[in-house]
Amino acid sequence: MEPERHAADESSIGLLGISGNGQPVRVSELRASFAVAGEQTYVAGKYHTAPIKIAKAFPVDGQLAVIVMDVSPGLLSGDRYELDWTCEADAHVMLTNQSYMKVHPSMPGCGSSMRQTFELAENAVVENMPEPIMLFKNASFANETIVRLRPGAIWMQADVLCPGRTLRGERFDYMGYRNSLSVYYGEELLFAQRQRIEPRLQRLEDAGCMGEMTHLATFYLFSDRVTSAHLELLRHTLDEFSVGELSVGHTVIAGVSRTHRHGIAVTAASTAAWPLQRLMREVWHACRDGLLGKSPLRFMQTE
Repeated sequence: MEPERHAADESSIGLLGISGNGQPVRVSELRASFAVAGEQTYVAGKYHTAPIKIAKAFPVDGQLAVIVMDVSPGLLSGDRYELDWTCEADAHVMLTNQSYMKVHPSMPGCGSSMRQTFELAENAVVENMPEPIMLFKNASFANETIVRLRPGAIWMQADVLCPGRTLRGERFDYMGYRNSLSVYYGEELLFAQRQRIEPRLQRLEDAGCMGEMTHLATFYLFSDRVTSAHLELLRHTLDEFSVGELSVGHTVIAGVSRTHRHGIAVTAASTAAWPLQRLMREVWHACRDGLLGKSPLRFMQTE
């Protein structure tokens, strides 16, 4: 296997900018590219600025597992994370992070944000399975994801959104959450999703909105390899799902549908994060088996 080649591997202080209302904005960057030598994916280059970095990258089951570390307490007011992932042809990467993404209270007019871009060459595979997002009281967070696919590439991602630290009495006490996902196949825009939650302006508990549910989860799969058989596979997975003993007392509702082209979307809601994490894991495992012919990753088997 070819050893790692680091385009840059030095940590530095994030760039300091100014928001529209004069508040400071701190930009932290993480850029990484992946390639294949023989049959093994490796890190071809990486660059980061504090407080985010790649903590570890290691081969597992014929792919490269990458763990992202945030050495700060979480996203503070004015923080912006920019992560760019590039996969060359046939590269196969699984991304995750060490713990929940914690979003702390924001100053008025100066929230925190994250932008991720994924560039996948022919037959590249990215499985992005981060830990849940935790929005603290008075947090304001904007999350943007842009995906660009070439023929044969596969991108999948699971997200779980928490309404606050519920054991401390926080429940939809954050200021706002904006989420966007744009997926391109070549130059064609395949999918565009926009979500905006402002608990103090919306009646989230009403029927047709959140109702009694508090936590949200989504799973997306995009590839020109997706067929109706994969949709039926995920429908069966949802029908057979059981929350298990750890989640007794929590209800999970979920649905799955195909997108306009080359994609499948799963949406779910519950009253806690761990039932949704369990569901997202089972959906992910079903996709690995049905689309890649691969078993669950061994190091991700613990609850």
